Order: sequence, then C-alpha cells, then structure tokens
Amino acid sequence: MFHKEGAKIIFIAMAITVAVILLSEEFIQSYWLLKFIQIFSLVFLILILQFFRNPKRPVNATDTTIIAPVDGKVVVIEEVYEPEYFKDKRLQVSIFMSPINVHVTRYAVNGLVKFSKYHPGKYLVAWHPKASEENERTTVVIENRTFGEILYRQIAGALARRIVNYAREGMHVVQGTDAGFIKFGSRVDIFLPVGTPVDVKLNQKAIGGKTIIARRA
Repeated sequence: MFHKEGAKIIFIAMAITVAVILLSEEFIQSYWLLKFIQIFSLVFLILILQFFRNPKRPVNATDTTIIAPVDGKVVVIEEVYEPEYFKDKRLQVSIFMSPINVHVTRYAVNGLVKFSKYHPGKYLVAWHPKASEENERTTVVIENRTFGEILYRQIAGALARRIVNYAREGMHVVQGTDAGFIKFGSRVDIFLPVGTPVDVKLNQKAIGGKTIIARRA
C-alpha cells in the first residue's frame, strides 16, 4: 500500500522512468551506458515507491498508552520549556526520520484535538537544536482522558518541503490512525506532562503505531 499523498509524485516518477527507458533504447548506442541509465531509473522509482509506502498496522486503541506517531530513532528525551501552547516545562520525546523510514504520521493517543496550527519556516537539518522553533512545522494538541493534553509537532527537515496535517480543532481522533505525512526527511517531537513514565530509550528504533512511548495503568 502507498500513501495517498504520494500519488502524484509516484505517477510522475513512473512516467519519467518509462520515458527514460524507452528513449535510451532509441538514442544510446553504448550497451553499458544504456544499462546504467536504465538501472539508475529503476532505482530512482523504487526509492520513490518505498518512501511513500504505507504499511497497515492494526492498533488496539487504548487511553492508557502513548504510541510512537512515526518510524525512526529516538534522539531526545529531556525536560524542556514548551513556549507555544503550554508555556511551561514538559517532557520532550523526539523521533528522527531518515529518508528511508516510513513517513506516515499516526495519532499517538485517542482524544479531542484542542489545537492545530501550521508554521512556515526554515529547513534546517531536523536534528538541529533550533529546528523545533524555526523550521516549517505543525503543532497539534490532543486531550486524552488518561494523560491530559499531549502536544506533538511535525517538523520539516533539510529535504522535506511539505508537511501534511489532517488534525483539525474539534476532531475526535483514534490512536494509530492516519494523522498526516511529512515528505522527505523530518522529525516529530512529542511533549508529555513532566513525570510521565517513558518506555523508550535514547537511540532506540521506534515503529509508528507499534512502539509504546509511555503507559499508565
């Protein structure tokens, strides 16, 4: 399965690949150059297809867990000041996505969307300390019955040029369902109440919709 946000790009990539293969057969005489161009075109198409893949991951939605919203590596677990919505200290957990990761964003919790805002901005590398405040990003807050208000932030990276966010204020969302997409490399920050017990460790691989970030009985 491929994500709907990739439909246009996949179509263009397929058209380019087919055109390159057919035209190279017509105009390139060197056997090795011909094969190199054709193989390069196919690899290009495969990379586009794998980037927009959308694996189905059934989730047993519950109010007692917070799950990873994206695939990637846990790069931050620390108390920070959150200046946009809470304006106080929160526990930040950040997951960095490389271009080879699945880039679907999934809702980390069940609940009511209390806040959703898009911010245009820069395209610093996603692990840059100021990326969370200066890069193109979206901020979403979901009120959950167990954890209270949970904020997550989709952040564009150096390669990402479009963030897709489906959350709208007033929506009731279900844990594990499709919350959006970030195209070509990025990061997601999650802000939890201070003192929330966290189940992940730094540099741990996270799987969106599967890995439990935090839980409460």
